[in-house]
Amino acid sequence: MSGSGDLKGADFEKAAAAGSVAVAEFDEHNKGLLSRFQHRLHENPALVPLIVLVLSIAIFGFLLGSKFFSPFALTLILQQVQIVGVLAAAQSLIILTAGIDLSVGAIAVMTSVIMGQFTFRYGLPPSVAIPLGLLAGTALGAISGWLVARVKLPPFIVTLGMWQIVLAANYIYSANETIRSQDIEAEASMLHWFGGKANRDLLEVISPGFDSSTNESAFLGALYQTNFTYGVIFMVLLFFVLGYTLKQTAWGRHVYAVGDDPEAAELAGVDVKKTLISVYAVAGLICAFAGWVMIGRFGSVSPSATTGVIGNIQSITAVVIGGISLFGGRGSIMGALFGALIVGVYELGLRMYGADPQWTFLLIGVLIIAATTVDQWIRKVSS
Repeated sequence: MSGSGDLKGADFEKAAAAGSVAVAEFDEHNKGLLSRFQHRLHENPALVPLIVLVLSIAIFGFLLGSKFFSPFALTLILQQVQIVGVLAAAQSLIILTAGIDLSVGAIAVMTSVIMGQFTFRYGLPPSVAIPLGLLAGTALGAISGWLVARVKLPPFIVTLGMWQIVLAANYIYSANETIRSQDIEAEASMLHWFGGKANRDLLEVISPGFDSSTNESAFLGALYQTNFTYGVIFMVLLFFVLGYTLKQTAWGRHVYAVGDDPEAAELAGVDVKKTLISVYAVAGLICAFAGWVMIGRFGSVSPSATTGVIGNIQSITAVVIGGISLFGGRGSIMGALFGALIVGVYELGLRMYGADPQWTFLLIGVLIIAATTVDQWIRKVSS
C-alpha cells in the first residue's frame, strides 16, 4: 500500500512540474475594434468632448465659412464662456468626489458684491477688498464641505440650502444696489482687471501706436481683431493648473479615490473628511475668482446678476458634456473646458446662422443625454 501511495505521489509531482506555470491569461488580441475604442475612451475621458468640439467647429465652419473662422468669432467664444468655464472648474472638483454643488453661481455673485461693497461702502482699496472676497468664497465653500464631510449631509441638500442662503444674503447685504461700471472704472479699476484686453496690451508692446486703418501686417491685424481678455487667459491657465494638480499630486489622487470609493480610500489611509472639506474650500475659492471675472466681463457689480441663478446649471452642463462622470472618481477636468467651449460654439454658431435660439437648448439637451449615455457605456470597461 505504501509503495502504491509513493507512486501516486510521484506521478502527481511529475504532472504538476510539467504543467503550465501561468495563473491566468487575458485575451487582449482578440478584442474587436469597438472594444479597443471603448478602452481608449476609458483611459482618456476628455477624448469624447474634444472630438465633439472639433466636429462642431468643423460643421459650423462649413455652414458659415470664413465668417465663423474669423479671429474675432473664434475668440468671442472664449470670451463668452469664461465665467461658465471658471465655474465649471469648481464644479468639476465637486463632481469628481461624487458630489454636486448648486451654489457655485450664487457664491460667485456674492463674492463680487463683497469686493464691490468693501471698496465703495467701506472705502477699502481694491487690493484689500479683492482678497477679502476670495477669502469669503473659500469660507463659504469650506462650510459646505464641513456639512458634507462631518455632519454627513447629502451634497445636493447642503448646496441647495447654501444656494438659497447666499442668494438671500446677497440681496440683503447689498440692499439690491448696483455699482455702476463708470464708478468702478474711475475709482477702482483693479476690479475690472480680468476684463482688460490682453491682445491690445500685447499689441502695444509689439507695435506702439498701432493704427489698424494703415496696418499692412496680417499677423498684427489678426491680433487686433481677436478678443483675448485676461479673464480668458485665467480660465485656460486654471484648467491646466488643476489638470496637473489632479494628475501629479497626492491631493489629486485622493480626490479621485474619494469619488471612486470613499470606504476603500479610507482603508488605504486617505483622510476622506479632510479631502472633502479641502475640495469644497478650493471650489469656493475658484467661485470667488469667477466673481472677480464677472466684474471684468459685465463691468458693473449687480446682486441680481443672472449667474447666481443659472450659473449652477450652466456649470453642471459643461461638466457633464465634458465627460466627467456624475458617479465620481472618473473623468478629466480638461473635459469640462471642452464642454464649456462646445456650448459656446453652438450658441455663437446658431446665432450667426440665424436659427431660433431654442435650437441651442434643444441641441445642448441632446448632448447632455448623449454624454451620460457614453459615460455609462465607457464605465462598462471597468465593471
